[in-house]
Amino acid sequence: MEINKLVDLNSLRTAPQLSSSQVKKLLGELETNIFNADWITIGIMAPSDTKAIEALQSISNKYSSIKFGNLDSLHADGSVFLKGNQKTGNVFVRSENGLGEGILITCQFDEDAEESNTFGPLPLDFFCI
Repeated sequence: MEINKLVDLNSLRTAPQLSSSQVKKLLGELETNIFNADWITIGIMAPSDTKAIEALQSISNKYSSIKFGNLDSLHADGSVFLKGNQKTGNVFVRSENGLGEGILITCQFDEDAEESNTFGPLPLDFFCI
């Protein structure tokens, strides 16, 4: 399957390998959505809590307005699902088997009239490139 737009990721259970040109194209589309949202929530499916936290930190490193606290206190065994909320700064992680791998970004809005949209799964290193 060719990945040219964010919508192409919607049917995937796990993030695909992407070329640097695909990452650049998808990142441009994603940033338009992120910058137009009031806040985002981030879901990360990863093989370990360490990998999930690293992926979350890569997003905070790329965007100074997206920060989370208390990451040192997070721990879960095995495969995990991590959820971070930009608006509250809260982050939770739980063990969960049977998930794919990748980052899900949901753009949220203060007004109920605006519909939230989820994008992904993106590779765990998507924001490092």
